[in-house]
Amino acid sequence: MRTGEPLPAVGEVLAALATGLWHWNTATGLVTVDAEAARLLGLPTEQSTLSQAQVRARLHPVDWNEISGVIQLAVAEGTLGEVRVRIMDERGRVVRVGRSRFHASFDREKRSYEVTGSLQEVTEPVPGTSAGRTAVTGDWRRSREAFLLDAGRALAEARSTAEVLRVAAGLSMPGFSPDGLAVFGVTGDRLTIIGHHGHQPGDEDPFTHMALETDYPAAEVVRTGRAVYLSSPEKYKERYPLTWPLAAHFDRQSWAFLPLTVAGRTMGAWMAAFTYPVAFTPDERSVLTTVARMLAQALSRAEATESARELTDGLQRSMLPQLGPEIPGMGVAARYVPTGGGLQVGGDWYDMIPLPGGRFALVIGDVQGHDVRAAGLMGQLRIALRAYASEGHRPDAVLSRASRFLHGMTFGALDEDPNDLRFATCLYVEVDPTSGLLDIARAGHPDPAIRMADGTVLARPTAGGLPLGIDPDADYPTTRITLEPGETMLICTDGLIETGGHDLETGWKRIRTILEEYDGDLEGLADALVQAVHGPSSHHTTGPLADRREDDIAVLLLRRQEEGCGCGDTAILRPAIRRTVLSVAQAEPERVAIARHQLREMLHDWACADQVDSAVLLLSEMLTNVLVHTDADALLLAEVRGEPGERRLRVEVTDTSDDLPHRRSPGELASSGRGLMLIELLAQAWGVDPRGEGKSIWFELYESVGAEGSVGGSGPVEVDVEVEVELP
Repeated sequence: MRTGEPLPAVGEVLAALATGLWHWNTATGLVTVDAEAARLLGLPTEQSTLSQAQVRARLHPVDWNEISGVIQLAVAEGTLGEVRVRIMDERGRVVRVGRSRFHASFDREKRSYEVTGSLQEVTEPVPGTSAGRTAVTGDWRRSREAFLLDAGRALAEARSTAEVLRVAAGLSMPGFSPDGLAVFGVTGDRLTIIGHHGHQPGDEDPFTHMALETDYPAAEVVRTGRAVYLSSPEKYKERYPLTWPLAAHFDRQSWAFLPLTVAGRTMGAWMAAFTYPVAFTPDERSVLTTVARMLAQALSRAEATESARELTDGLQRSMLPQLGPEIPGMGVAARYVPTGGGLQVGGDWYDMIPLPGGRFALVIGDVQGHDVRAAGLMGQLRIALRAYASEGHRPDAVLSRASRFLHGMTFGALDEDPNDLRFATCLYVEVDPTSGLLDIARAGHPDPAIRMADGTVLARPTAGGLPLGIDPDADYPTTRITLEPGETMLICTDGLIETGGHDLETGWKRIRTILEEYDGDLEGLADALVQAVHGPSSHHTTGPLADRREDDIAVLLLRRQEEGCGCGDTAILRPAIRRTVLSVAQAEPERVAIARHQLREMLHDWACADQVDSAVLLLSEMLTNVLVHTDADALLLAEVRGEPGERRLRVEVTDTSDDLPHRRSPGELASSGRGLMLIELLAQAWGVDPRGEGKSIWFELYESVGAEGSVGGSGPVEVDVEVEVELP
């Protein structure tokens, strides 16, 4: 062509280059093709208007579906689209492979696309060559779809920002994988680095707190919400000359910066950097865009979860007290572990309240529910309990007033939803550090447990009433026990017992094992209890129920230090002694069964099972005699001394009656009068000691086999006898 001559028509040039033109309007569903495009599609060589179905019949089904995705991507990024398509004949055979580049626009009113593009035939790359990965082949598509499914599943399972970043760093994209990743966030008007991979520590410093107005790809992506693809260092340097020096020393060849968008809001940017050139074909852009969308969703979920968890923990921990100054002769340790997910605020709490005269109170409780209302009620109830205790009320009065208070807040409110009525369990312990006396009032809460000086653990049943808030006139009887030197009391919420799929029975057995086997200080014991039921090891000791972890855990430990050991709370001395004290009132005959149960627990490792049965029988007889033949209450003191195999059991029952027991000779049909006969037959030593007011009757059994004068040690004695009164 000579200089000055007019240029040939565009159609003529394209025809000479074997390139056809086509136009598609999705609103009408019609595709217009010129003669060359029609020839390439295997149709008569003439310009024509076709339906979508006619064009679709000429293309491989997978390629037709690919075109729709690339069009949407091109419109979203404001770039040209490019696809490779396999053209088929009437028999479904691939006759040629074509490449089409096009421009697409979206009409928001008609909600339709208009696409204009070119079509030309290309040579299919040989499988295994470097160019093969850019081809739109079925194998590559299947690999990409499998990768996206795996990536989506892994990102959906990530529960924290750190997990999301770890998953993103481990993604291996089909055919091309970046060796450098960075996730940018936005704080105010500046970029921040949320996480990165493939860089040395400190490499992120120049990019941290970078202003959004900076001429940097990630900043532009956040400002515009559009992706930036830089296929070579030359393009990077040309487009971003000011910040190119920051990226130059990483020795990368291609970069992709994609927006992290959730619900129309760009929350940051994701950078994928490559050490080899990447052309960023539509297929590669589609993969990167899909990963960026999944990454944005995962980061948004993780951020929401972490924010809710932080709010939950902060709210609940702000309501928990400090244990205060050290108490002479006593050690206290506490733990609180929120186990709910999301905004699952629990109602568990504990408290330590100073009282007049050097005494103090320990309180632990659980408000029904796992929500913000439960946490609010917990805070108000805790304040009310502190107020009632500070007024000097006894434990029963404190819980009675607290129950009326909670009932008035929930059941008594006129606008209260009847389906949202709340109650609370609670255990209140008033402690006298000097004597070790514990006055306990219980409102539907698990009983305390005592770990004796030699490691034996006993559950201490206590009298109790209804949970707080149910009955404003409920009574809460007080139980008094003595914490001996070296003993530890455990009180907890049911979360400690039932975590890991346990019920109260199996969960208590697990807790008891931990208490018995641990040998260390009080703080270490508190950690051991929590870790054993809440940490990974709890999965190895799951209970018979489903593993439910929606309940919080609160634990309080109280230890009375050894007398004169001089060791503080850093070591445990275990003298060979066990002791339990229990009162049985005239109006509480059911406590005889509790006494029998506690004695059996004390003797759980006694060498002779027959002696244990004898001890329980004699104890039941002694307590029954007090309740039947006197008007006084009975006080039980059971004590085990000595080393295993050579221990001595002494059981003493004291009452305030001056009437001494007498030996009788009951007839064959008599229903009473055999108490002393049983003691003489089964005990190795016994006696009656008059007191200033009342008396004390006692017996002893020796664990050593074949002891002189031993009846219990040489085997059981069969006695045909009926106990005077049947009690539980």
